[in-house]
Amino acid sequence: MQRELNRLYYTRFRTWDYNRSAANIFEKDWDNLLILDACRFDAFERALKESDSSIPGTLGTNYSRGASTREFLGGNLETADLSDTVYITGTTMLYRNTVATDQFKHNLHDVVDVWEDAIEVGEWGVRPERMAEAAREAADRYPNKRLVVHFIQPHIPFIGEYGQQRFGDVEGSIWRKRRQGDLEADDDELWTAYMENLHIVLPIAAELLTDLPGKNVITADHGQLIGDRGFPIPFKDYGHPNGIYSDALVKVPWHVYENGTRKEVVAEGSTRKYGDKDRSELDEMAEEHLRNLGYLQ
Repeated sequence: MQRELNRLYYTRFRTWDYNRSAANIFEKDWDNLLILDACRFDAFERALKESDSSIPGTLGTNYSRGASTREFLGGNLETADLSDTVYITGTTMLYRNTVATDQFKHNLHDVVDVWEDAIEVGEWGVRPERMAEAAREAADRYPNKRLVVHFIQPHIPFIGEYGQQRFGDVEGSIWRKRRQGDLEADDDELWTAYMENLHIVLPIAAELLTDLPGKNVITADHGQLIGDRGFPIPFKDYGHPNGIYSDALVKVPWHVYENGTRKEVVAEGSTRKYGDKDRSELDEMAEEHLRNLGYLQ
């Protein structure tokens, strides 16, 4: 009930279906957009300071249209011409809402579903190394297209040594279980596992800053609540619920590095229809994946 009342505040009594105070991310100036799923701005800033090696570029901020991946995609995809863009993704959210349920409409030039051969039903996610490999392959295949590379981390599952040891046997969404009182874990433990995930993905994403040509940006689709107090009702909350547009959820990094000459981007229609995929196993795979990530009950 407390969350629902706060949601009414942020969504202007449900007249907003996404954070309409933020700009469309596809209308911003970039050649390659590296998305770290559920990465808070303050966590990214802290990770840069704690990093063992220097990461090139300049850190700024952006405000997302979504407090969750689904809101982020829904708020950005349908209002932009994306015939010059290829989306490389480790999350099944785009597939689920475009192909399986036909809820999103977009004209992306192509979608590379890395999760198709990098997860199995019942597993949680895609390693960042596999995502970086797919990004490099896409850059070679589509030299005149903008690339979006959507990493899973720092989103759960926790894939680091501490995170696996502490939370590896937790089934379903850690955040939902913590919010409902079904998981005994203090905020420091959750922060440690979350930051460990971020430290795993950050150097791999940072390598792409100097591998991919053009203006490269590391950002996030949304942030993460880790015991943050809500507004206007100040209760402790966890996860990344739709319709809560607090800074912890919509203030995200915008880390820019220009690597040589800008791309000569060309807009052109796709050579294949995304919805024509063989869905015999993919629908089940996508649904199970999103359930494990906490998006589906």
